[in-house]
Amino acid sequence: MSRSRVSSDVAQILTHSIDALQRWVEERDYKGYDPGDGLTSWTRSFTFGNLFAERLLQQLVWKSPFNLRPLLGIRPLESTKGRGFMAWGYLLRARQTGSQDAKAKGIACLDWLKDNPAPVRRGLAWGNHFDFSTRGGRMPAHQPTLVWSSLIGQAFLEAYEQELNVRYLDSARQICDWILSLPRDAGCLSYVGYEQASIHNSNMLGAAMLARTWKHAPDPAYLEAARGAVEYSCSRQRTDGSWFYGEETRYHWIDSFHTGYNLDSLKRYVDNTGDETFRDNLLRGYAYFKDRFFDDNGRPHYYHDKTYPIDIQCAAQAIDTFSLFCNEDESALDQAVNVALWTIRNMQGDGGFFHYQQYPLLKAKTAYFHWGQATMFKALSHLLWRLSPAGAKSD
Repeated sequence: MSRSRVSSDVAQILTHSIDALQRWVEERDYKGYDPGDGLTSWTRSFTFGNLFAERLLQQLVWKSPFNLRPLLGIRPLESTKGRGFMAWGYLLRARQTGSQDAKAKGIACLDWLKDNPAPVRRGLAWGNHFDFSTRGGRMPAHQPTLVWSSLIGQAFLEAYEQELNVRYLDSARQICDWILSLPRDAGCLSYVGYEQASIHNSNMLGAAMLARTWKHAPDPAYLEAARGAVEYSCSRQRTDGSWFYGEETRYHWIDSFHTGYNLDSLKRYVDNTGDETFRDNLLRGYAYFKDRFFDDNGRPHYYHDKTYPIDIQCAAQAIDTFSLFCNEDESALDQAVNVALWTIRNMQGDGGFFHYQQYPLLKAKTAYFHWGQATMFKALSHLLWRLSPAGAKSD
């Protein structure tokens, strides 16, 4: 399926889906549940500050196939990452359709983000609106992370490249200033600012943000840090093209959406710097991603070695990654459309929102804002842009 030969029926399905999703998000004023919001429950007081008990509560809320949040007093929250993905999606919709309304909504989301940053000493960054307990310890609300800040930063760069308004580039540079303040080990950018946490997808996302900003504001420090980060992760890529989530034994799993983050980031690094040193890493990683995580009908897998759960984040990231690689692989848009159609038919509810996960005998239908709705909105916007005549000419 070439860009020009996508059927009108397929285009109509994609457009109907994204329009319904957009209405669902806007009707809720960009607020929603999040997989990790369990510690906002009144029942947290019964964990008595015990990390294991907090994690247990959090996982109970997160992994339940039924939405327990109304019973536990958990309310829909703002989401900085959700706003960032909506901004990016709106701007891509504006590219595709020329809609000034979509552009205005994208800019409004960026303005909201500028007004709601994490409290940092240097630069600009964002984090969760809730406390989060992990294997490594507690992450307090509004603690900025490299993942969120880098992905949000890409939306500011999208606005700059469309509007050529320097204020968006200034915001991107502030984000890069925060990234440069992070700890680094062997070139690896830390996931957070308060300790060294070496995780491949956050490290690569940071490199992509630095590289894309460097293209417009060629600060040597951006390029040096970006290359060091890419060297770290590419030197640890496995021979089959895959990456573990992280190098510590406790992080030795391989999943599709973090692999997609790595590939998108590496491609943006190569495209924006012209550094072809890591092209073989890029192509090996993409081949692994394409061959390992999908059924012929487009159904996406979460892990490399098992089918279930089918997760909406994996579907959204797959659509996004295949759309980005359409000029590297002539079949990539076929793959993106295949995943999108399977997901719309199997995971989109009548109200327009997408379900969280699917198991062999049941579905977890909880509607999360950033995890599923905002990521799908951006992914479908990206796909529709790439299928358009203007997107066909875009690198």
